[in-house]
Amino acid sequence: MYIKQVIIEGFKSYKEQVATEPFSPKVNCVVGANGSGKTNFFHAIRFVLSDLFHNLRTEDRHALLHEGAGHQVMSAFVEIVIDNSDNRIPVDKEEVHLRRTIGLKKDEYFLDKKHITKTEVMNLLESAGFSRSNPYYVVQQGKIASLTLMKDSERLDLLKEIGGTRVYEERRRESMKIMQETSNKRKQIIQVVQYIEERLKELDEEKEELKQYQQLDKQRRSLEYAIFDKELHDARQKIVEVEEARTKVSENSTNMYNRVLESHERIKLLEKEFKVLIREAQALKNEKATVENQHTEALKMHAQIELDVKDLEEKIGGDNRMKQEAERALKGLEEEIQNSRMELEEIRPLHEKQVMEEEKIKKGIMDREKQLSILYQKQGRATQFSSKASRDKWLQKEIDDLQRVLRSNTGQEDNLQKEIEQLNKKIEELDRTAKERSADLEQQEALISDSLKEYDGFKTERDKLQDARKLLWKKESDLAAEIDKLKAEVVKAEKSLDHAAPGDIRRGLNSVRRICQTHNISGVFGPIFELLDCDEKFFTAVEVTAGNSLFHVVVETDEISTRIIRYLSAEKGGRVTFIPLNRVRAPHVTIPKSSEVIPLLDRMKYSDRFKPAFKQVFGRTVVCRDLDVATKTAKTHGLDCITLEGDQVSKKGAMTGGFYDYRRSKLKLMSIIRQNTKSVNEKQEELERVRNSLQDILYYL
Repeated sequence: MYIKQVIIEGFKSYKEQVATEPFSPKVNCVVGANGSGKTNFFHAIRFVLSDLFHNLRTEDRHALLHEGAGHQVMSAFVEIVIDNSDNRIPVDKEEVHLRRTIGLKKDEYFLDKKHITKTEVMNLLESAGFSRSNPYYVVQQGKIASLTLMKDSERLDLLKEIGGTRVYEERRRESMKIMQETSNKRKQIIQVVQYIEERLKELDEEKEELKQYQQLDKQRRSLEYAIFDKELHDARQKIVEVEEARTKVSENSTNMYNRVLESHERIKLLEKEFKVLIREAQALKNEKATVENQHTEALKMHAQIELDVKDLEEKIGGDNRMKQEAERALKGLEEEIQNSRMELEEIRPLHEKQVMEEEKIKKGIMDREKQLSILYQKQGRATQFSSKASRDKWLQKEIDDLQRVLRSNTGQEDNLQKEIEQLNKKIEELDRTAKERSADLEQQEALISDSLKEYDGFKTERDKLQDARKLLWKKESDLAAEIDKLKAEVVKAEKSLDHAAPGDIRRGLNSVRRICQTHNISGVFGPIFELLDCDEKFFTAVEVTAGNSLFHVVVETDEISTRIIRYLSAEKGGRVTFIPLNRVRAPHVTIPKSSEVIPLLDRMKYSDRFKPAFKQVFGRTVVCRDLDVATKTAKTHGLDCITLEGDQVSKKGAMTGGFYDYRRSKLKLMSIIRQNTKSVNEKQEELERVRNSLQDILYYL
């Protein structure tokens, strides 16, 4: 127990409310310059906890509250906030607010904003250790110096005061005073008895008068009874009417209450529906974002496809232009071939005519030569030429002329033949070029047809992949939302599990985990409740049997636990109990063979490595069908028995009724954490597979 906070308001030294920061549970020190108010702060604490300032006159109260000019304060208070986690003050709260208010006429005390008397406050403080008989729980300024300088007689008085002798003397004086008062009262009682005896005599005389009075009073009461009976009958009549009216009002009130309950139920259902709608709206938002992303991707894909289509159309247009140019070239070649053929047809009659003329000329030459020879023969060579030389010369000249004509005709024939050969070659080349262009045209048309088919196939495949990607996006969003929900449930269960453990044990477990990570300590397996698993119907039996043993930490050896304890002690990190496996000796227990008795260990799942630790905690406990079987088994076999409802019967015969809050079940929370963690891992693996599929689809697209 320690003072956590002090709040002061209304005193002349504190114009406004002053509230300190929370104090440390260890040592606190108040420092400041002279006159800064350290002594006033000290007196403020004594103002609440001691008898200081109890017997104050009005002037002193006025001086304590207000001094000087200005607005006058009518009351002031000091409130102390006390940490009551150890329950030293008999109040069922971990934090107690004790306030003393002083006014101009009286003081008032408040405990947690409830008005109580001064005596109750003193009794509470004495039960917490603030005894008026020993006021040295507060050491005033200069008290230690005065103790060192006081005389021996004064020290003796001080020792008597601390030892309680002074209280004894005060109580003795009070007892003597009470005895004196009792003696005086005894004398008064004797006088009263004498007066009563005299009075009895007077009463005997009045007794006769009383009898007469009783007779008359009997008659009076008879008459009053008759009157009251009539009034009672009327009153009952009215009560019946009022009761009927009250019944109607009660029925109306019940109906209204039922309507209110139904309204509350509807409100809860509507709130649940609202939460579901919020989640659906969030999912729709996510789906909208996903669809917008899909739309953006689709627009990009559409633009890319349009560009591809334009490229293909340009390519097809280029191929068509090439085809048209090839067709025009083919037509030109065909026209050129046709023209060449026509020229050849035109040249051929001329050639034939020339050949025929050449034949005619040759025949004419031969005929003329024959005629000439005939003439020469007729005329005779001698008569024609004067000499042989002139004749030879003339003949040679004729021969040369004929040969020149012959050579001219032969050369012309060769030129015509060459032209014919060149034209034939050109025709063959043009035919070959036309065939090649026709083959290229057919190949381009086939390529365009294949490209269109392939484009349609790619487009269909793209649509399928986009549909699959939309489904995967939705699945990814659902999985992410489900993972977040499971993680939130795990965090909530971990917090609930953390709050289910006592404070010092919770701090100890957290410190053990931190120490193991900081100092790299291996061989620490964790608390019992993290190492076991069982059917849900045995949760109550397991937790009631184990109690705080569920938080015992299982370690490999006692050296590891000793090392961790040293760190815990140095850091003051809480309280932890360790179970070293090398030191545990499992008890040997004989379990009766009966269908109504089941060993608790047989219904638990744990690693064989931790079997000694589990045998130490649960080895002597069996689960019984009901309380009668548990009582009989405990007496006969000396075992600790428990039912599924948590009722315990120890081997000594003690019975304990089980009260178990299933909502705070450590095993239930641990089971939720395990299941949700497993589900989170599975969902994350599935989410990773979905994302990989999306990456593959994006790569294909």
